[in-house]
Parts: sequence; structure tokens; C-alpha cells
Amino acid sequence: MKLCMIGTGYVGLVSGVCFSDIGNTVYCVDKDQKKIDLLNKGIIPIFEPGLEEILKRNYKQKRLIFTSDLKKAVINSDIIFICVGTPTKKNANSADLKYVYSVAKDLKKIIKKKYKIIITKSTVPVSTGDKIEKILNNLKKKKLVDVVSNPEFLREGEAIRDFIYPDRVIIGTDSNKANRILKSLYFPIIKKKSRYFNTSRRGAELIKYASNAFLATKISFINEIANLCEKTGVDIKDVSQGMGSDERIGDRFLRAGPAYGGSCFPKDTRALIDTGNQFKTDLTIIKSVVNSNDNRKTLLIKRVVKILGGNLKNKIITFLGVTFKPNTDDMREATSIPMIKYLNKKNSKIKYYDPSGKKVDFKDLKNVNYCNTISSACLNADMVILHTEWNDFKLLNFKKLVKKQRFKIYDMRNMYSPSRMKKLNIDYYGVGR
Repeated sequence: MKLCMIGTGYVGLVSGVCFSDIGNTVYCVDKDQKKIDLLNKGIIPIFEPGLEEILKRNYKQKRLIFTSDLKKAVINSDIIFICVGTPTKKNANSADLKYVYSVAKDLKKIIKKKYKIIITKSTVPVSTGDKIEKILNNLKKKKLVDVVSNPEFLREGEAIRDFIYPDRVIIGTDSNKANRILKSLYFPIIKKKSRYFNTSRRGAELIKYASNAFLATKISFINEIANLCEKTGVDIKDVSQGMGSDERIGDRFLRAGPAYGGSCFPKDTRALIDTGNQFKTDLTIIKSVVNSNDNRKTLLIKRVVKILGGNLKNKIITFLGVTFKPNTDDMREATSIPMIKYLNKKNSKIKYYDPSGKKVDFKDLKNVNYCNTISSACLNADMVILHTEWNDFKLLNFKKLVKKQRFKIYDMRNMYSPSRMKKLNIDYYGVGR
């Protein structure tokens, strides 16, 4: 099939590249000409393992086209995916849908004769599809378009696997024609497994938000239990394993650590609360999750201060990993940002290393320095904070790296054994342990 992905951000680029890899011709469109020029050179703007190799292969075979010409891409495509950003509005919880509606207005001018399926792959609140359909009302009357919701469930760092082996493909439409075509599009992925789920458009929109809100709830829940574990002398890993063995609960997302971050959970939980308010529904559990997550960042900062005995001035503090999770360069809502900014204000000397490189988030902070290697980052540190569980950090010889008689380790991901650290005579602190 011939597809058009509008927006070459995380969702649009990964989806477009993967769709081309299963035999489709894909136009990836973006207004940012610099980004398009880089993509045409095989340079990708995001950190996602394996993506560059697949992109180059399909670009070479001319199944993948990067362009800023929206009109040409839409005219030559059968299915149009809207993959633009839906960030949180400033000073509000609601999702900013101006980019989505702007695309819909552009499509209204371009589509003239041939039938197209218009898909919102961006995460959008309930009833957004209705509003897009209203913008395209004349085209809908002429049976030239069907507006469908097809939310993405791609995890950063594991997006290619999630696309090729999805837990489920959600298609929100009551159009038999659109449903038939999309089932054919996704057939190489779903095959004969019962992973294709057709529901209403509003149902698909809500499934995405409800899924993210529930996963965020699991993270906040286990983090609060971890707080209790620290005060009762219980190891949170035992609790997580004991709970997670129950098939009704499952062990995924029951790992205590920093506050959840990234591009989805923070904005989607806030947007869902806003949707509840619009429909006069008090989502008290989700409100509590958001509050708990916000409070966690402060709690972790206080823990660092306590571990260091309250004296932060001139302390050398090393962060190993600063992204919100491993295998991505995404810094959105990462717990490391407020932590480093606070410690910097208290005149600590911060060094950090992250496999995905230097971060612009810290460029204006004095005494916050990026190190090119783990060893240079750890050298002479008073405290090493294991913030992100990259594989690079799972088998380190801290005594050899730090080269200091006494230093502290704050393992925010519980990667190491407390008993092993005690035998090595290292002051070790975990989360919920």
C-alpha cells in the first residue's frame, strides 16, 4: 500500500520506517526541511536501537520517501497517518491539538477525488476524531474519507520490536471499508493471531489514555510501597516479585525507582484528568497518581541530601544515566533534571555520563559537566547516582572507578545487591531497601 506519515517525530518516523520494511511505500512528511534533509542522508534525529539500519535499507530500495511536500505525498497515498505532537498546553492539563487540526485543514484543501483513510496515530483525547471529521465534513459526505483512530503503543528503546510483535493493534472505526483495508495493512504483523481489535473511534482514543494511566498507576503504586519498605526494613524487590507472580497483577511496571517520565505518561495522565473534567467525571485515582509522581521527585532529592548528611557544598556527585529510561535519548520529564538543578543550586559539582550523549537541558548550568566515559565521570566522586538502568552500568567495579577511600552509591534502579556492596565496604543505598 501507499502510506503518508505526517510528522517525523518518534511515532511517525518509527511507524513509517517499519511500515516500509513490510513492503509498503511510505511518504514521511515534515515541515522542518532541515530534518528532511538529514533523513535523506540517513541521519535520524532520535536515538532508537536498530532504526537507522532499517531506514537506510528501505530508503535504498525506494520504499521510503522523505519530503516536505505534503500535497504530493497525500495525493500519492491511500492512507494518511496524522503523527504530529500533542503536547500539554501551557498552564493547563489539556492536550494542545492545534497541530492535529492544522493538518486536518490542510487535508481538506488537498483531497479532491480519490478515497483516503485519515488516521490519528497521535495520542488525542476522546472526541478528537469527531472534530477532525467535522473539519472534513464535505469530504465525508462525498464518501472520500473515513476518519479512524489507530493509537500507537511503542515503547522508546524497544519500538521496533513493539511494532513488529504488537500486543494488540487497535482500530477505531465503524466503517467496514476502512476496517477491511487496515486489517489487510496490518496482516503481516498480526497474521492469524487475535491481536487485531476493532472498536469505536472514541473507544480507541480512550483505550490509549486508559492504558497509559494504568501503567503510570502501577509505577506510582510500587514507588509508594517502596517508601514504606524503607521504613519497615523490607526489600521492595521481594514485594514486587511476590506481587508480580500473581497473573492478575503481573510484574511489569512494578519496579521501584524515580518518578515516571518521558513523552507519554506525564502528558497523557494530565490530559485524561482534563477530559474527565470536560465530561464532569472526577478521576480521583489518576489525580492521586499525578500528585504522587510529582511528589516523588522532591522525595528523591531529599533522600540525596540526607545520604550526604545535609552538606552539599563542593560535593562531587556523579549521575550515571540521565534519560528517563534506557535505550533512548528522551529527556522529557526525566527525574534527573530537577535533581541536578537542585544540587547545582546548592553548589555541588555535578558530573554525568549517558550513552546517548550530552544533554542541552544542562548547558546553562555551571559546574554541571558531561563526561565522555564512565571512568572520567566516576573519578573522585563523593556520590554516584545510578539514575538510568542502561546495560553499561550493570557490572561496574566502583572501587576501581571512583578511586576514593569513602564514597556513597545511590542506586535508584536497584541494579546491585546490597549484601555484595556491604562486603565491598561501599556505602550503598537503594530504593525501597
